[in-house]
Formats: sequence, structure tokens, C-alpha cells
Amino acid sequence: MDLELNEEQQAFRDAAREFAQARMAPFAAQWDAEHHFPRDVIAAGGELGFCGLYANPDIGGLGVSRLSAAMVFEELAAACPSTAAYFTIHNMATWMLGQWGTAEVKAEWGEALTSGRKLGSYCLTEPGSGSDAASLKTRAVREGDGYLISGSKAFISGGGHSDLLVVMARTGQDGPKGISAFAVPADAPGITYGRQEEKMGWHSQPTCGITFENVRVPLASRLGEEGEGFVVAMKGLDGGRINIASCSLGGAQAALDQARKYLGERRQFGKALAEFQALQFRVADMATNLVASRQMVHSAAAKLDAGSADASAWCAMAKRFATDTCFALVDDALQLHGGYGYTREFPLERLLRDLRVHRILEGTNEVMRLIVSRRLLGSDRELR
Repeated sequence: MDLELNEEQQAFRDAAREFAQARMAPFAAQWDAEHHFPRDVIAAGGELGFCGLYANPDIGGLGVSRLSAAMVFEELAAACPSTAAYFTIHNMATWMLGQWGTAEVKAEWGEALTSGRKLGSYCLTEPGSGSDAASLKTRAVREGDGYLISGSKAFISGGGHSDLLVVMARTGQDGPKGISAFAVPADAPGITYGRQEEKMGWHSQPTCGITFENVRVPLASRLGEEGEGFVVAMKGLDGGRINIASCSLGGAQAALDQARKYLGERRQFGKALAEFQALQFRVADMATNLVASRQMVHSAAAKLDAGSADASAWCAMAKRFATDTCFALVDDALQLHGGYGYTREFPLERLLRDLRVHRILEGTNEVMRLIVSRRLLGSDRELR
């Protein structure tokens, strides 16, 4: 793999950094404190293509590689991991619609989503099926020229504020082969939204449960064939794991940059903290771990771009390693600030809260270990 950025990647990274530092970084703490969802800023990012990065060009997407998209998400997350994470979720839902949507659905929703004028949510998790996604209970029953969807979803990012829901529902037998995917307008009759979750972090994006009571959707709203929904979900999550790992990279980079600045400015025992060898060693380890995480995420993105048979395992490894390692890095950066790191005067406590959930969503890191171990123990092929 060529480790040097090509012109396209350099341009996207620079554009994302400029946007993030101008439109996100100055307001991230305020959004966090006020639990504000910056829809206008997301729409502004859409004007630059950030709402349809790897979506198909036929719906207005840029169609860039997953590697290029990962670099954009990292830059956005360096300014605000919470808002950047919503960008990734919207991109995943938009990509699914572009890949499997009917002509009617693409015409109605495609460019609205890729432009950021309309926002999407991904509805897989249920109160009784988190890691065991194949056991979901939400059901879509065929009736006439459409389906009636009934059931409940939990922890839906953008819930109550997004415009389109990509919903996984059971249309057939138990297990993964009985699941189908649907594009459902968020204001369809029969949809109700629960209270907003009071979360540890991710305060700049809303999260709530959603209930479906005989929500009627036409046949054209189905994404892919009946029974193909679990495949749609898992393919989406391969990219989603790279995306959320990239958000961890961005948050960790911001924490490292803040720590370097603080160690140069803060003086104790008559000299700058940066002059203490123990702290020098800690910063060196932090930087090494961040670079290793970044290389692993980029390698996984390249595997996904290449259509490698091992791509899912690589995405799982990268997500597990990067989210665990980057969270630990932010914790180390907070420790280097002493008591100040625990206050809102510095961004470390917010970064720590925002990055903690990355080890849970898009498949817990325990599930990532299961994916990797099954790949290793169920095949003679090496992961290289």
C-alpha cells in the first residue's frame, strides 16, 4: 500500500481540516454544554461533499475511496468527535440507499441526502438485540403493494431530527436470512419517538428510541431483495467501523496536540513539564500508538476498497485496536494536565466522554474480537 497521500486525498484532508477548524472547533464545547445538534453546520459540510463522500455519483455522491473518507472523518473529529460521528452515520445510511435503493427511492432521497439538505438515521439496534443483531424483532409484514412495519429500535443517532430512516426489519424466518432493509420517511404515520437519551458524551447529536406501529411503506422502499437486509447491514457496518475508528483518531490527535502545547507552557519545579524525561517518554508512546492506530485503520480501509475477502476481519481489528488505543491516549493526555484536565477549561474531558462510546457502537469491541477469532480459527488463511 502506498503510504503517501495522492492529490485527491491531500485536497480532501485539507478541505476537511479548514472546514472543521472554522465551523466546528470554535463551537464544539458550546454544542456539548447545550446539547445542540448543529444541523446548519452539517448542511454546510454537505455543500463540500461531506454528506455523501463514498455514496454513488448517480445520487450526487462523490464516490471517493473509503481511505479518502476516513481522512475526512479524522479531520472533522479533531474538531468535534460527536458531530463528526453523526457525519459518518449519515454517510453510511446514504451509501446504503445509493447501493440498494430503487430508482424511485433514489430519485426522491438521493441528492437530498448527499447534499445534506435531508439527514438520515440507521435503525438496526433494538432494546432486546444489540450485539445479537440477527435476533431483531421488528417485523415488516407484506400487505398489498407494500409492507406494514411494527416494532421498536433503540439508541438511534439523529432520532427525532433526521428525515429518513434506514430500517432493518424481519420479513421472514428467524435469523439473519429473514431480515430486509427499508427506507422509511421519518415522519411517516405510525412512527413515534422516545425521550432523548441522557448520554455520557456525544451531546451534539440526538439519540432516542423509535417505535413503529403499522407503518405503511411501498414495495419500492425496500433496499435490495427481501431477505437481503442483514447483508446490507453488515456491509454497511464494515465501513462504519472504519469511520468510527477514524473519529477516534481525530479525537486522539486533538488530545495529543493539546498535551504537547500544555507540556511546553506549564512549569513546575522551575522548568517546563516538557523537560521531564518521564513525560517525554509518555508523549512518545502516545504518538507511537496514534500512528500505529492510523496505519491500521488506513490498511483496513484499503482492504475494503480493494474488495478483499478478509476486509471484514481487517475492519474489526482496526476498529477494536484504534478505539481502545485512542481512548487510552486521551486518558493519558488528561492525566498530563493534572486537575485542569478534569475541568471544562480544557477539551480533554469532553474528548474522553465522546470517545468512550466508540468502543461500544458499530459492534462492541468484544464482538470485534469474535469476528477476528472466528476468521483466524475457521480458516487456514493468514490475516496479512
